[in-house]
Amino acid sequence: MRPKILLVEDDASLVELVSYNLEREGFDVIRTGDGEEALVLAQEEKPDLVILDWMIANLSGIEVCRRLRRAPATANLPIVMLTARAEEADRIRGLETGADDYVTKPFSPRELVARLRALLRRLRPALSGGNLEHAGIVMDTSAHRVVRDGRTVQLGPTEFRLLRHFLEHPSRVFSREQLLDAVWGRDVYVEQRTVDVHIRRLRKAVNSTDSGEELPDVIRTVRSAGYSLDPEPSLVRA
Repeated sequence: MRPKILLVEDDASLVELVSYNLEREGFDVIRTGDGEEALVLAQEEKPDLVILDWMIANLSGIEVCRRLRRAPATANLPIVMLTARAEEADRIRGLETGADDYVTKPFSPRELVARLRALLRRLRPALSGGNLEHAGIVMDTSAHRVVRDGRTVQLGPTEFRLLRHFLEHPSRVFSREQLLDAVWGRDVYVEQRTVDVHIRRLRKAVNSTDSGEELPDVIRTVRSAGYSLDPEPSLVRA
C-alpha cells in the first residue's frame, strides 16, 4: 500500500523537489498550490497525510488547517506545516491550530521523509505493514483473518474490506458516499443504503460473542455525517 500525500505548496521548484523525493520513497503525491482546492482534494482524494505550506493562494495554510480540523471527515487527518516562519510563536500557533508537526524552510528532503514516516507510523499504523489493531480487534490482512479478544470473527468479503478501511483510518468519520468509493469502488453503482446494511452485518459479527453477550460497539454512527471506528467503544448503539 502506497501512502497518499496531499502536498499544498505554491513554490513550483519546491513542489518538484518534494514530489520527486516522496515518490522515490514510495509515496503517491497529489499537488496543489491553492488553499480552496486543498480543502476539496482532502475530501475527494482522502489522503493519508497533508503537507501544508503556511503561505498559499486564496486561503492561508493556517486557515486550511483550521477548516480541516473542523470537518468530521478530515478532523484526524495528519498535517505537517511547511513554512519559512521559524519563530517560536509561529510554530506554537501552527501546532495549536491543529498541525501534527512543523518543518521550517530550508529543510532536508530526507529529514522531511523521515518525519512523515514517523508520523504515519504513529497515526496510521496500517501504512507501516503488519497487523491492524484497535480496541481488541486484530486483523491479519495477509491471512485474511480477524480476531477480537481472542475470538475469531467471521466476516464476508465486503465486511472485511469495510473493517479494514476503518482500521486503516481510526477515529476518522466517513460518509456513506466515501465508504462506497473506498470499499466498492467509484466505477460500481451501489445505493448508499447498501452501506447501512453492511455496517449492521459488520457490527453484529464484531460485537457479538459465542455466549450471546454484546461487546462494546466499535463503530459509531455520526448523525448526518456517516460512520467512524470509535476510539472509545461503547455499549450504547447509535
